Amino acid sequence: MDRKYIVKIDCDDEKGLVYKISQTLFKDGLNIVANREFVDIQTKKFFFRAEIKGDIDTEGLANELKKKLPQNSNILISEKKKKDIIVMCTKESHALGDILIKHYSDELNANILAVVSNYDILQPLVEKFDIPYYCVSHKDLSREEHEKKILEVLSKFDIDFIVLAKYMRILTPKFVKSYENRIINIHHSFLPAFIGANPYKQAYERGVKIIGATAHIVTDNLDEGPIIAQDIIRVDHTYGWRDMQFAGKNVEKTVLSNALNLALEDKIFINGNKTIIF
Repeated sequence: MDRKYIVKIDCDDEKGLVYKISQTLFKDGLNIVANREFVDIQTKKFFFRAEIKGDIDTEGLANELKKKLPQNSNILISEKKKKDIIVMCTKESHALGDILIKHYSDELNANILAVVSNYDILQPLVEKFDIPYYCVSHKDLSREEHEKKILEVLSKFDIDFIVLAKYMRILTPKFVKSYENRIINIHHSFLPAFIGANPYKQAYERGVKIIGATAHIVTDNLDEGPIIAQDIIRVDHTYGWRDMQFAGKNVEKTVLSNALNLALEDKIFINGNKTIIF
């Protein structure tokens, strides 16, 4: 049976790119099952994603495509299969629990290799799903010392993505660089509003009528990385900030789940500080 692969390409836009890509795939006897493309008019960048079937030499195909496409082309060809992820958390269980249940019921296109936390509070929950749990306490450690210990744990695994399921610590640039564009965070606010700590309290004090959640790629700028997914719910004057916090948990779960699914299906392109979602 032919395996399925994902082809992702981004490069400077020019005429005939779709033709050149399709011609190369046809020449190699490959079948395009689905494809989408987009041109960012402002930056003149071309984005292409296709699912293909066939007997593929991924390195050879990438080299063939590079010969026909602009010099700055980024080409990624990967087999369509489950990704390997690490989930990081602190004390809150709702986002983590949702991911664990989806994994247990085979609704998540990923293998959870381990859960890493700076507290042991959620260890009993994780162990119910027979997933390794690593508690790396930050007590009496500087942020750099603590992250060094976490990176030592992560180095044991070959990781496609790290998912911050309410991991309530700011990551240093060194940590982010180690897994650049592979860390997904859920922020309990409709960014760019209410960045930082306790956004529900900020929203309450501002008297907002909607609250939301944002899943984004982690960068060195706090809560300002490329946005993957967002959603909202309506609130009114009867909501205190804790009521908003309670109501927002369902939105957080949904938004993180949607963003994670897009990442696991290789449907995200990063375009500056924005994303192209196919």
